[in-house]
Amino acid sequence: MTTEVIEVRDLGNLDAAAEQVMRANVQGLFVGVAPFWLSARTQITAMVARLKLPAVYGWREFADAGGLMSYGPNLPELYRQSARLVDRIVRGAKPGDLPFELPTRYELVVNLKTAKSMGLAIPEAFLLLADEVIE
Repeated sequence: MTTEVIEVRDLGNLDAAAEQVMRANVQGLFVGVAPFWLSARTQITAMVARLKLPAVYGWREFADAGGLMSYGPNLPELYRQSARLVDRIVRGAKPGDLPFELPTRYELVVNLKTAKSMGLAIPEAFLLLADEVIE
């Protein structure tokens, strides 16, 4: 497998990103996590659908917006984790004394509606591994 990294820093022109993906002749996408991408998840998943490429996203909100699947930490849980740290700081803890925390749970979400619209058959064994299947 060959990995092609395509950086997208401006979501104002998703057509240029789509052209770059097509020129790279990729067969699938992993759309990483970036805070500014979350607000454009509907446009990003629509662009990927137009390209007819299978894609895995880092946040479940993309699968909810029509993306094929996501694997990553639960975003609301990350917010709660951050709020606990902020609470400790407000109560007097020194930020440098707080432990570095990583997400404790990763979720696999599969959007079966999207898979069917792409003509993809997702094996039942894989669906059984999913935390949630969107039908």
